[in-house]
Amino acid sequence: MPKTSKRGDLMPFSPIRKLVPLANKAIERGIKVYYLNIGQPDLHTPEKALDAIRNIDRKILEYSPSEGIYSLRKKLSEYYHTFNIDANVEDIFITCGGSEAIEVAFMSCLDPGDEIIVPEPAYANYEAFAIVAGAVIKSIPAKINKGFRLPPMKEFEKLITPRTKGFMICNPNNPTGYLYSRSEMNQIKNLVKKYDLFLFSDEVYREFCYTGAPYISAFHLKGIENNVILIDSVSKRYSECGIRIGALISKNKEIKQNVMKFCQARLSPPLIGQIVAEASIEGTEDYMRDSYEEYSERRKFLIDGLNRIPGVYSPIPMGAFYTLAKLPVDDSDKFCEWLLSEFEYNKETIFLAPASGFYTTPGYGKNEVRIAYVLDKKDLATSLIILEKALEVYPGRTE
Repeated sequence: MPKTSKRGDLMPFSPIRKLVPLANKAIERGIKVYYLNIGQPDLHTPEKALDAIRNIDRKILEYSPSEGIYSLRKKLSEYYHTFNIDANVEDIFITCGGSEAIEVAFMSCLDPGDEIIVPEPAYANYEAFAIVAGAVIKSIPAKINKGFRLPPMKEFEKLITPRTKGFMICNPNNPTGYLYSRSEMNQIKNLVKKYDLFLFSDEVYREFCYTGAPYISAFHLKGIENNVILIDSVSKRYSECGIRIGALISKNKEIKQNVMKFCQARLSPPLIGQIVAEASIEGTEDYMRDSYEEYSERRKFLIDGLNRIPGVYSPIPMGAFYTLAKLPVDDSDKFCEWLLSEFEYNKETIFLAPASGFYTTPGYGKNEVRIAYVLDKKDLATSLIILEKALEVYPGRTE
């Protein structure tokens, strides 16, 4: 039998989805599962978006332009300008979700063996797409007891080698909910400028910032405009994960030429998804405000509840709709599996994402889990009870 690829062997399983078979088996046993593992919002998609699907009047569902429909890119440009992000129509490429935007960005900018520096914990697919591009992740861990603030820039600078091509950040952060300060963003900018590196900036959660400080985009950083590649998606802000529409934004002409080649190679982004995304951008201000307020309330409710459970600690996330919590367990991977395969409380259990999958540094995240507060407060309250009861009887409890 032929041997499969080394690239495939290196690809990690998703820490978010790898336990789905255990969740399915729990359901088969009659156990209700509360899904806190994945950033799938439970809020309804805007009615305008659903109406756009219902009212499609076309004889042919044709290919769209490889870079995406012009009218969608124009509306996105107008949307970005409301955040003082100088992205014009020709700077925007529509992708099959934010995931493809990351993959295309890496393929357009990195050669096999090139290195990118990533603060962690980080979205697990960054590593996966680096492997696809043949690139190498050089990680630098932020610590939960410091609220996941970035380590000193001198620690980043130690990682820079002749093969270093860029930084990858997520702001607000998935999985921690951390929101980078202006000072941190300026320090990153200084290193990018000093070493002439790319800055890949995943800004999918910009709508969900729970602080009075102004939101700082990588596009706001002066002097590195041609170094920045911005990653975006409509999945989270409009609860449209299934339409698979994201965007890659760059001012750099050479990057844009490469991106167009990869976009042409995969022909076009989803036509129906683009129609839905375009319908979502205007006239949904009330929807966005209500979503923000709902997540803000859930955030406070969940973090307060977590920190009342003996042995549990979670810093307050300032963005997105995730938190990383430290648990009194020996191994969060084993604990998350145990929750689905061996534990139930009143015929219910919870599905958490073990945090080890969000680190590449060995040994990190072994007693941490990511929790997505994408359920209403009633379900979050039940989930907190289940978590507390589970920790009381878990065989691998450490405190």
